[in-house]
Amino acid sequence: MEHRATEQLHPNARGLDQRPLAESAALLVEGQIAAASSVRRAATAISRAAPSMANSIRTGGVLHYVAAGSSGLMAAADAQELGGTFSIPPRNIRIHMAGGLPSGVEMPGDTEDDAAGLAGALKDVAARDTVIAISASGSTPFTVTAVRIARAQGATVIGIANNADTPLLEIADHPILLDTPPELLSGSTRMGAGTAQKIALNMLSTLMAVELGHVHDGMMVNLRADNIKLRARAAGIVRRIAGVSEVAAQAALEATGGAVKPAILVAAANLSPSEAEDLLFDTQGNLRAALARAT
Repeated sequence: MEHRATEQLHPNARGLDQRPLAESAALLVEGQIAAASSVRRAATAISRAAPSMANSIRTGGVLHYVAAGSSGLMAAADAQELGGTFSIPPRNIRIHMAGGLPSGVEMPGDTEDDAAGLAGALKDVAARDTVIAISASGSTPFTVTAVRIARAQGATVIGIANNADTPLLEIADHPILLDTPPELLSGSTRMGAGTAQKIALNMLSTLMAVELGHVHDGMMVNLRADNIKLRARAAGIVRRIAGVSEVAAQAALEATGGAVKPAILVAAANLSPSEAEDLLFDTQGNLRAALARAT
């Protein structure tokens, strides 16, 4: 295990416990920045993997997030944001975390070695699905076993690891290496490795949304406005893109039941809600293409 980058001792770690806390804090910050910077080298691999996720959603497939430990928490955070941010339906998302999603403050470590129930949990994985598997070591038994099962059933696998030449990256259709430096706290991959994983997952899901037409000029045009903040954001999006008043934006949103894309078409092109929905269907949900045709 010692040869893994995530298990090495950081050169600045010597005497960490003897330094003034302010000095240790500065080292920890630099460690996080270095870990985040490592994602730059994976940007191309991430951009190549995201269309698979979009295609799964477009064809009614499922995104399966698979991980253990702190990697599982990063995976769950991304998966659970897809509904509110991009209105991806729950039926299109599954989270497979070793030991299950924690309901309390304890997260047992031995669950990452337990792959006994995976065959049953993944029995419905199909060829149109995409599996997003995350493991800092790249060799977590739970995660690697899940990937082997999914691949045997025809699913596309995106593998994210922080160590090169590892089983997860070798068997993934889209291997993404996040070559983060050793942790200031050796082996504590919740730190730098986890930071890089979160950035990569953010990028994957956002690029997926771009492919699906859920992003327009940096605005979330497929968001689910289910609280005061998001309803105000939805009205602002309609107002900006359609070039109408706040009152007209609110009226369009009321007419479409809060759906942002059709509301923009209603406000910008004076379409009825049903006409707007038909146009979006014809353009596969791409708002820019629908606006071009409507105006």
